[in-house]
Amino acid sequence: MRSMRRTIATIAVLIVAFVATAACSGTDNTPAVPISATTAVPVISGQTVTLVTHDSFWVSEGTLEAFTSATGVEVEVQRLGDTGQLVASAILTSGDPLGDVLFGVDNTFLQRALDADLFVPYESPALAGVAASLILDPGHRVTPIDFGDVCVNYWIDSFGDDLPVPAGLADLADPAYAGMLVVQNPETSSPGMAFLLATIAEFGDGWEAYWSALRRNDVAVTTGWEDAYYGEFIAGGGDRPIVVSYASSPPAEVIYADPPVDSPPTGVLTDTCFRQVEFAGILTGTDNRAAAEALVDFLLSPTFQEDIPLNMFVFPALSAAALPEEFIDFVELAEDPHLVDPAVVEANRNDWTEQWTNLVLR
Repeated sequence: MRSMRRTIATIAVLIVAFVATAACSGTDNTPAVPISATTAVPVISGQTVTLVTHDSFWVSEGTLEAFTSATGVEVEVQRLGDTGQLVASAILTSGDPLGDVLFGVDNTFLQRALDADLFVPYESPALAGVAASLILDPGHRVTPIDFGDVCVNYWIDSFGDDLPVPAGLADLADPAYAGMLVVQNPETSSPGMAFLLATIAEFGDGWEAYWSALRRNDVAVTTGWEDAYYGEFIAGGGDRPIVVSYASSPPAEVIYADPPVDSPPTGVLTDTCFRQVEFAGILTGTDNRAAAEALVDFLLSPTFQEDIPLNMFVFPALSAAALPEEFIDFVELAEDPHLVDPAVVEANRNDWTEQWTNLVLR
């Protein structure tokens, strides 16, 4: 979910009342926060919290200011590269953190972060509005904030009666689709890693044979998403009609089309999708625990959640969050996306990527 969002688009007090009132806060996106005289609320006004995140974090002007208006807490944003770099930096500074809240660790790096004891437990009251399938840490050391599907995309006009759209992962190894697929290196790309995990979830011990078949079928490999989507893929002037991208790529094609279009030129193979979930957690060693909890609550408020899709092109974790029209009209989410347990990913990541490199690049 990283490179695409970087290409496409260049914090809530500790009471349940915040989430409820944020939903009806009015058109200015500034949530009203009534404080009961009988409710003990930590004094956090005047503090500053630092949100440590990845380079793809983006919100609309005024969104974080809504949190400040409600709580008196200022938010500083510190970006630390991609997800791998973000987690590595947090581990290196564990116990003496660079900030108070970390946002952007996903389920492919989650176990590494949990094993390093990066986060203190916090169960936000707003979790009541989040689907149980997104809550991957029962200890609530991290809180799900958004999710998105990495899927195979295809250029619609390249397929028809003579060559049907591939039905799923297995078809991509069919000689009929030779020279058509471009993927990303899982060692250097988040969608590349997600796609590798999708193939492991689909084929089990047969994933290596599958990738050998893809290599024989002239699969192209790029370092990152941009090189694939805007290089080898037809959307960027290349000649390959199949690419690993996102379920949210079709609405992006409509939103940013010049000249405007009524429907996207790309489609998604939903049977190929791997679901990525992004989390926020309060960093161990923070000096601003109460304000950090308030920030996590805000990240799950309608104000923040409804700002996510058109800025980071992923889906809000809050089930009741309203979606933009383009996400309703042009996104089809997988009913049964591929998943791999975060602990299994962490235990096997290095071996899997080494085996992948030997199979595909050598």
